[in-house]
Amino acid sequence: MTAPTIEADAVVIGAGPVGLFQVFQLGLLEVKAHVIDALPYAGGQCIELYPDKPIYDIPAVPATTGRALTQSLLQQIAPFGAQMHFGQQVQAMARQEDGRWLLTSTAGSHFLTRAVFIAAGVGAFVPRTLQVPGIGLFHGTQLHYHPQDFARYAGKDVVILGDNDAALEMALALRPDQPKAQAYQALSVTVLHRRDVFNAEPATLQAFRACVASGQIALNIGQITGFDTGAGNLLTALLISNAEGHTAAQPLDYLAAFSGLSPKLGPVADWGLVLERKQITVNTEDFGTELPGVFAVGDINTYPGKKKLIVCGFHEATLAAYGAMRFIAPEKKVMLQYTTTSPRLHALLGVHTPTHTEKNAG
Repeated sequence: MTAPTIEADAVVIGAGPVGLFQVFQLGLLEVKAHVIDALPYAGGQCIELYPDKPIYDIPAVPATTGRALTQSLLQQIAPFGAQMHFGQQVQAMARQEDGRWLLTSTAGSHFLTRAVFIAAGVGAFVPRTLQVPGIGLFHGTQLHYHPQDFARYAGKDVVILGDNDAALEMALALRPDQPKAQAYQALSVTVLHRRDVFNAEPATLQAFRACVASGQIALNIGQITGFDTGAGNLLTALLISNAEGHTAAQPLDYLAAFSGLSPKLGPVADWGLVLERKQITVNTEDFGTELPGVFAVGDINTYPGKKKLIVCGFHEATLAAYGAMRFIAPEKKVMLQYTTTSPRLHALLGVHTPTHTEKNAG
C-alpha cells in the first residue's frame, strides 16, 4: 500500500544546525516545515563529528558543543511544531505542473511542497559498512547499522560493534539484568571493539563499565576477521582476532554495528542542480538555486566569498526564508518584524507580551 502524499508549504532537507535554524526562520513567517534527514536524529555533522568538542564562534554564546547547540536549536524551534522524518534520504525531486515539488524518500514517503530548502551540509551521513568479505549478505536481516528499534533483539544473543554513546546506550538498554524489565531485553549482550578505549560521555561510560564488571554486559576486545554460518545460511558466529593474533568464535543472533558514518552527496547530484565541486551554486540575494522554489543553505552551497561557518549558514537561512515566501504565499505581503517588540511573533513563540498596565504596574 502506497503511503499518502504529505502536502507541505516547506520541506527542509537536513536536520543539522542550519537546517534547524531554517525551520525557526520559516516559523517566524508562519510557515510550518517538514524536515528530512538520513540520520535517525537531529544534529548533522555537529553530532556526528564533534558532539562534545567546544564551539566558540556562535554569536553571544561564548562556548558550546555540537550536542548542546543541537539541543538549544531544537528547543528554539519547538513552538513551530515541525515534523521530523529521520532515517531517510530524498531520492528524487520532480517539479509538478502547478509549480510545486514532489519529493520521494528512500523510506517510500512522498512530499508535495511549495518550497525546498537543501541544508544537507557536506551530504547525507550514511553508515560505513563492515569490510568483511561476504558479511553484507546479512545486512537488513541479522546485521543492522545504527539501529533504533530494539524490539527484534529481545531474547537474542546480540553483539554490538562500536565505541560511541549510541553503541553503549544500546548495550545498556538491552542488558538482561535491568532493574525494571523491558520488552526488548536481550538474552546476552556483548560489546565488541578493537581496543578497550571508548568515545562516550563519562556518565554513559561509567554505567557501561559497571555493567561489564557485574557481568551484565560482556566486553570483547578484537576485530572481526570472518564469520560462521549454520542451517539456512544464518549467521551464527563472528571470528574475532585479538591483539595477540589469536582467533576465537563469538556466537550471536544479531550484530548491531556502530562503525561510523561518512558524508556522501548522494542523490542530490541527480536533481538537476548546477554543482561546483559537489556544492550547489546559489545567488546571494535569497540563496535560491536556478530551480524555482529550491534554496540551498549551509555547507552544501557555494557562491563568491562563501565561508563554511555555522553563523554564515544562519544568515543564509534567514534570507532564504523571506525569499521563499513568493512561492509559499505569493499573495501575502511579508513585513519585517522584530522578536523584541512584535506581539504576533511573541504569540507564535508562546511568550507573554506585557500589557500597558503590566508595564506600568508597581
